[in-house]
Amino acid sequence: MTSSIKIIAGNASRPLAEAIAGYLELPLANCMVRRFADMEIFVELQENVRGEDVFIVQSTSFPANDHLMELLIMIDAARRSSARRITAVIPYFGYARQDRRTSGRTPISAKLVANLITEAGADRVLTLDLHAGQIQGFFDIPTDNLFAAPVMVRDIKERLAPGERMVVSPDVGGVVRARALAKRIDASLAIVDKRRERAGESEVMNIIGDVEGQSCILVDDIVDSGGTLVNAAEALLNAGAKDVSAYITHGVLSGGAVSRIAASRMKELVITDSILPTQAVKLARNIRVISIAPLLGEAIGRTATESSVSSLFT
Repeated sequence: MTSSIKIIAGNASRPLAEAIAGYLELPLANCMVRRFADMEIFVELQENVRGEDVFIVQSTSFPANDHLMELLIMIDAARRSSARRITAVIPYFGYARQDRRTSGRTPISAKLVANLITEAGADRVLTLDLHAGQIQGFFDIPTDNLFAAPVMVRDIKERLAPGERMVVSPDVGGVVRARALAKRIDASLAIVDKRRERAGESEVMNIIGDVEGQSCILVDDIVDSGGTLVNAAEALLNAGAKDVSAYITHGVLSGGAVSRIAASRMKELVITDSILPTQAVKLARNIRVISIAPLLGEAIGRTATESSVSSLFT
């Protein structure tokens, strides 16, 4: 059933691709990705993919431009090698935060990247927890946006007792995501209302909901600098929360984010391996990584057999 699948790993996501291949009981396809002296990227597929269903696993995480270019060149290599169908599996879709014009004379980079992936030769895209759902519409090819919620729900139920859980959105924009998770684990919902009263003044965190004595679970799609997350956790604890954990899909964790979170009063930050964890993340006392390989592997298997992917989340 899966014999015609070829899974190719980019440098950004090799451990994840290996885990996906292990889930599907398939070997990774041999693919060499190297650089010339001037850092140009060279890709060579070292086995036959003619007529095969090719899945290229590559997050466009830091360094985003290098990993994006790798992805485009791997797609082109597969297309020119007569692959039957090429699916770009992008666990973390970089440039997703630039999904609209926030002021005059600015780009919509998410649309540009979607165009590049399509023009390179991808037939479909498989991604995870897009920062903005409308990005699916930026592609002119079929796009499946998976959700890490089932993986998180399983982990939460194993670690927190019912009745003590409260899901919290770190800002008003994430309420839909937080509400969906709260429904899955039968928990109540709270919201952190973040305001800056005047320019140059620090943000004021107002908690909407009673968090007294609750184990609060902050939920979001991306953690980058970690500042908002740490501040939200502090506000919840000051409001009487028993403890605060955070479940975030994509651990971008740039700059001093890891040390900021490690020094905070947050009980735990749980992220997925959509982005390859750095050594600092692995060593942090309160950061834990859960794998999305089974979820992606199941979605890839269903895509190859033309089965329903959306039923994974019902």
